This record gives sequence, structure tokens and C-alpha cells, in this order.
Amino acid sequence: MSLRAFLADLRGRGIQLSADGERLRCSGPTGALTPELREQIQLRKSEILEFLRTAAALGRQQRAIVPLQPRGNRTPVYAVAGHNGDVFCYRALVRHLGDDQPFFGLQPPGLDDHSEPLARVEVLAAYFAAQIRAFQPDGPYIIAGYCAGGGIAFELARQLQRDGATISLLALFACPFPTFFRFGAQLAQRLKQQMARAGMHAAALATMSPEQRHRYIAAGFGRRKARRAAEHLAVLDPALGPRAKVGRATLKAVRRYTPGIYSGRVALFLPNRAWIRSGTAALQWRSVAERTEEFYGPDNCHPDLLLLEPDAPSIGKLFRQARDGCDGPGSMNARVNGSQNGTSTGHVSATVVRRGTFPLGNSEG
Repeated sequence: MSLRAFLADLRGRGIQLSADGERLRCSGPTGALTPELREQIQLRKSEILEFLRTAAALGRQQRAIVPLQPRGNRTPVYAVAGHNGDVFCYRALVRHLGDDQPFFGLQPPGLDDHSEPLARVEVLAAYFAAQIRAFQPDGPYIIAGYCAGGGIAFELARQLQRDGATISLLALFACPFPTFFRFGAQLAQRLKQQMARAGMHAAALATMSPEQRHRYIAAGFGRRKARRAAEHLAVLDPALGPRAKVGRATLKAVRRYTPGIYSGRVALFLPNRAWIRSGTAALQWRSVAERTEEFYGPDNCHPDLLLLEPDAPSIGKLFRQARDGCDGPGSMNARVNGSQNGTSTGHVSATVVRRGTFPLGNSEG
């Protein structure tokens, strides 16, 4: 009989088990604990104790804390996901940080039937801060954020630091500055994208025969119809519905957020150098951070895929470089090859900037 079945049978008889250190305590109605049951419990004592300890640890687990890699003695990472709250976006990256790097995702309220999304960055950061302190009362901590989660991670680091915690590093992965999410900036971004797509299609159609153009346009309408069908199914999916709701609340919160000054160390992990000219205003984090370090991924790295294969190894190497202090205190420039042969990922590099200074040739376009 499996342990779960055995424990279920004991519960059915009204017998309760509890762990008291290395002792196993039993209680139940008179006559329920027969000699045979006592013998079975004694034989399975170590197995039962381990099960009870695990159950107790899960019971103490904070609702926001999702262990993606709980082992190791390094400073633990607490990471805010993108706008939809999916902390498993970090899963591939975590595999490239080593077994000695604890890494926990921070899951926002609103993804279950018992809570509603929070619509202010300051409130969401305070929620995460309370969860982290309950889970690990003493620092130091590494705080991380991805995409729209960058503003929440930034405010979380500020609040923890304000309350006396040590933040070793604030790591922002492909995080636009909050002004990027405001309506004017979003409208400009969409117009820019639509013009680029229109130019691409016009150039492609100019080289085609009438029959090829017909097929090209029909295929485009087919892809558009498939996307709309997928979006409709996503709305009906009970698992994806809450994520969409959280996503809307998060974007609304980040849109209204104005970052204050953060006196700690910030590492900006940018997909590539061209991305800083895409309108995301990512380098504006310099204006609110005492010290920023910019780490650039391979030239072909896409921001939506930054944390996934095949770029996760390069970004993981950059994170380890930032975590370990680059070339040491006071280092102003560092570079690490993203590929042994230099053919697949190009190079990745890092630059350190203190607030109010901008290296030549590195300004945001």
C-alpha cells in the first residue's frame, strides 16, 4: 500500500498523526489503533515523518514565492515576471545559473479564484516585500524583473532597501522604462511597427507575379484569421483568463508609475545594442539609479525570447558576471564572449554607468 493510501486509511479511522521533532505522535478514537496498525506505523515511521515535514513546509510557503531552484548557498534571487505574472518565463535561464543559485519567482495576486490583481506598482511591491520577509527575514537579496515587471522589481528593491534590507543587485531583463507603457508612447510604437510592416509587404509584393501576389495576400489573411481565433480561444480558456486579467492590471499599474531614486546597483540586461534605439527608453533607468551596468546580448537576440533558448546561456553568463561583480570593484568596462567560436551568438558586453554620466557612443537614440 502506498504511503498516501495508508495515511488516507488512517484518517478514515479517525487516527491523526503529527511530527514532534524526531517523534511521531498518534491519536485516535479508543480501539482504533490496533496492534497491527501500530506495527505498520512504526515500520513506516521515517517515511511518515518525512511526508509530514514536507507538508508542513509547503503549508508555511508564502503564496507569492514560487521555488524555481531552491538549492544553494548564494544570495537568493527573487524575480518578478512579465505583465501576465508567469514566473516560469525564468525556467530556461535558471538552468544556466548553476545548482548553487537559489531562484524564486514572485507570483502576483489574481491568478487564482481567491484574490484580485493589484493595480498599483507601490502596493504590489509592498505585497512582494512582505512575502519575501516572511519567507526569508534577513537579506541580502537579489531582485530581478522582466519586461513590464521591471518597474515592479525596481520599486520592490527600493522598498526593501528603505526598510533596511541589503540588495546585492537589481537585475532588469529587457525592461522598458515605465513611460514606454503610456498611451502616447504605445501609439507611436504601433504606428512605427505598422509602417515597417507595410514597407516590408510592399517590397515583397513588388517582386512577385500577379499569381504570387494573390497567394501572398491570401496567406496573410489566413495568418490573421488564425491569430484572431487563437486570441478568442485564449479568452475562453479558464487558465489563460486570469493571466490576461493580471496582465491588464499590471500594465495599468506600470503605466501610472513614476520611479523614485534607487541608491543601489542596477544591472540592465538588454537584448542587443540596436534595442536601445527601438523606443523602449530602457537607458532612462540611468536617471533614477545611483549605479547602472549595461549588459548586451547577442546581435540577433529578440527581447521576447531573451530568457529562452538559445539565448538563455549567453544571458545566464552575463547574469553570473554581474552577480560576481564583473572584473571587481570600480570596474568600468567588461566583456565576455557569448560563443566559443564567435559564430553563433556574437559578443556580449557590459558597461558601468553612475547616475548623471553617459559614456560616449552609448547614448540612447
